[in-house]
Amino acid sequence: MPAPRDRQPGAASAPGCLGIDVGGTKVAFRAETGDGRIEESSFTWGPHRDAARDLADLASHLEEFPGTADVRAVGVAMPATVGPDERITAWPSRPAWTGLALGPALRALFPGSRVAWADDGDLGALAEADAANCPNLLYVGVGTGIGGGLVLDGALCPGPARGSFEIGHLVIDRDGPECVCGRRGCLQATASGPATLAHATALRGTPVTFGELRRGLSDQRPWAVAALDRTARALATAIAGVGELVHPERAVLGGGFAGGVPALLDALATHLADLSRPGHPTPALAPARLGGLSSLRGAVLLARQL
Repeated sequence: MPAPRDRQPGAASAPGCLGIDVGGTKVAFRAETGDGRIEESSFTWGPHRDAARDLADLASHLEEFPGTADVRAVGVAMPATVGPDERITAWPSRPAWTGLALGPALRALFPGSRVAWADDGDLGALAEADAANCPNLLYVGVGTGIGGGLVLDGALCPGPARGSFEIGHLVIDRDGPECVCGRRGCLQATASGPATLAHATALRGTPVTFGELRRGLSDQRPWAVAALDRTARALATAIAGVGELVHPERAVLGGGFAGGVPALLDALATHLADLSRPGHPTPALAPARLGGLSSLRGAVLLARQL
């Protein structure tokens, strides 16, 4: 069901902007209408893995969503890898989308509107930078995988036309765990939520669930503390490396796993401080302000720029 509608004071009467956050299991909408209202809604994908049926579901929900009226621009947050020919080259959560011509499919849904898309981590960074009023910001989202984005001088880097900011596939240890991408030692293979649970399982000797990890951290169990410390150390290594190259003012930690394990922020801050060197401090660290809404808000910001 659509969320309650809020009115933005002083908004001009003009066609509006629509943001869509396409996830592996859920799709969320946020529209800022020309008369100042905000419309929000979401739906969960069905169990099928057929791209045509998924797109039909998406179209059906858009028809019922009040925010699509008079839309002039649409921004879409996509977790899939999209090639320069606008085709999806990989999307592990919904592999049947591989090969889909994403650009034509999205433009067909919104004839007469300008449409753009970007990686969900990039758009999360754009939204977090806007919320923090910080034009130079690194965003890292730790969840099932690791996504992120970089904003420099208020603009996405490297920018949608040149691909996404794949901090999750930054190699931090050539002898590290194997990643789903086929390489070894990617940040995602070491510090994602599942990777942290796998390491905790290896240390304890029995399977560890997310809830058990949280309880283990609360009770200061050595296996839980050590597993989280390894994750924090890997994240700090990646953030410090990005800091040496492009010097963001702030690093922001978000994502579902990070949000559910508050101790991760403190552990990361400790390791990040240890990596400072004279005259070259590491970026200031803060929690994400928008939580799970960052990619959706970023999609709206992308639409505003069209």
